[in-house]
Amino acid sequence: MVNAPVHAFQDELSRLDGVATATAIRNGDLSATEVVAAAIARAEIVDPVLAAIVTRDFERALQRAELSVKGPFGGVPTFIKDNEDVEGLPTRHGSAALASAPPVRRTAPVVAQMLDMGLVCLGKSSLPEFGFIPAGEFPDDTAPTRNPWNPDHTAGGSSSGSAALVASGVVPVAHGVDGGGSIRLPAACCGLVGLKPSRGRLVSSPDAKFLPVDILGEGLLTRTVRDTAMYLFEAERRYANPKLPLVGLIQNGTDRQLRIGLVAESPNGRPIDAPTSTALANAAALLESLGHSVEPVTLPGLEEFEADFKHYWAALAFAVSIAGPQLYGKAFDKSQLSDLTLGLARMFKRNWRRSPGAIRRLRASTKIQDQTYRSFDLVMSPVANSVAPSIGQLSMKLPFEELFPKVEDWVGFTPLANATGEPSISLPLGHDDSTNLPVGVMFTSAVGSDRLLLELALDLEAASPFRLLA
Repeated sequence: MVNAPVHAFQDELSRLDGVATATAIRNGDLSATEVVAAAIARAEIVDPVLAAIVTRDFERALQRAELSVKGPFGGVPTFIKDNEDVEGLPTRHGSAALASAPPVRRTAPVVAQMLDMGLVCLGKSSLPEFGFIPAGEFPDDTAPTRNPWNPDHTAGGSSSGSAALVASGVVPVAHGVDGGGSIRLPAACCGLVGLKPSRGRLVSSPDAKFLPVDILGEGLLTRTVRDTAMYLFEAERRYANPKLPLVGLIQNGTDRQLRIGLVAESPNGRPIDAPTSTALANAAALLESLGHSVEPVTLPGLEEFEADFKHYWAALAFAVSIAGPQLYGKAFDKSQLSDLTLGLARMFKRNWRRSPGAIRRLRASTKIQDQTYRSFDLVMSPVANSVAPSIGQLSMKLPFEELFPKVEDWVGFTPLANATGEPSISLPLGHDDSTNLPVGVMFTSAVGSDRLLLELALDLEAASPFRLLA
């Protein structure tokens, strides 16, 4: 039996995307205060079930609404994932180890850009501890973040709360960070558009300076391609990396016949479920009907990638476990870290000698994958090996030795683009009627070719309009 969907699509306002909402405010059809108040009311409807909000900032949002109307997203309500700082709010990274973290004094650079665009922060959205698993589940009695399409299933992760809030109609866009699929996986689970931009495309997260390989990509979860494209354009106006070609304003699809490589088998060798395979095949057929060519491709240089990325993942958890106070402040309490984080740290300590080689190979992965783009313009694949797992399947209450293999079984496709720095986008091109769950298809291209991905995404959205929950 499929659990009933949970949403707040009650009127035309709730169905507007970010661009349309800002336009209505600029034209005087809506006031920013009215829009923000309506989003708060919608949050109150769905969050008791979805558990997507960890810190509410509703009063300040109402006070600031009318001050934000001049930006391109002027007056549009949003949530910030709780691993980036917002002045006046605590940043807890989804961890009980930071339960007593005080409000921060400064806003993170990427969030400051979002606010400068006119987005109005309603609060912080949920994530699992330090984003170390792709599901909003927790080791204590904290309620899991549920999928609005079918609340018996996860919203994905680690940008769990943001995805749930956008998919359920609370806000049109919300912030995410992708370190191994953490924007694209919840986008796929919740029927959203989720872009991880090219490495260096946006202003860096403060955490990036600690990383020997910068795997993090900031962005938005949205219901429309044009919201993602507008956000990238406006972010680029505020910070443009001179090493990357400009994306510019994207209003039309591509006028090229593209060569697209099809990856239908998971790089980690795990099986892919039937709904995912069907969605991929249907997307390939749609692309061919639009005049593009689709051919199977085998990606090079993946022999040690899974082991290397897993080792790097574990190294990040080890760094948290030994340097938490230095990284996150005096409120950090190591004794409250989950078994998942500590298990990853133990795994790193057993294999620490692998580090130099793993880092060297991860850094070299960009040049290796560039070989693919000599023959193809981009590559398509599933986002994950199956539809969104049931609540409990990726629960952090499970022992590490039981939980982590389940995570590996589900996440096969997304981490490679984090290592290479390539732009990669999840689009909601499939649906599993038996579970009422969306299925994402992923498109990845060479570093710097974000524009090509978004142009193709516009074409696909026009040819096969994305479903709303209601």
